[in-house]
Amino acid sequence: MGGEGNRPYPIAMGQLAVGGEKSVKMSPFHRDDPMTLIPPKGRAGLARIVAAAGYSRDGLVAAFKGEAAFRQLVALHAVLIPLAFFCPVSRGERALMVAACLLSLIVELFNSAIEAVVDRVSEERHPLSKNAKDMGSAAQSVALALVAAVWGLILLG
Repeated sequence: MGGEGNRPYPIAMGQLAVGGEKSVKMSPFHRDDPMTLIPPKGRAGLARIVAAAGYSRDGLVAAFKGEAAFRQLVALHAVLIPLAFFCPVSRGERALMVAACLLSLIVELFNSAIEAVVDRVSEERHPLSKNAKDMGSAAQSVALALVAAVWGLILLG
């Protein structure tokens, strides 16, 4: 049935099968279930939050230093976001304008992360690598179209 001897192997989330025995339904939070994520050990509480903030800062610095597209978006949004506060729009509309800009930056961070992982795994050309990078780029294009649509609809009515 796919396993060697009595070695357990996952069937689906929350299930475990051993050898030819019937699979046993387990709690999705059961610690013996190999498909269940166990929280990482280490820092807790405030120390964990401080460490996470440091990792976030490191990610922003890496994106700014290593990704021209991220720098270009930061420059664009450094103009658009303050401009939103000078436009004669409601607070809700202003919030949408700023949120669309921030979403574009978030998508670019994800896009850059995907590209970094693909490059880390292998520099050789592969159709799946191309698809992953192209999909990340497409996501950023959609995010920028959203920025244009939100700003256009709000400002031009």
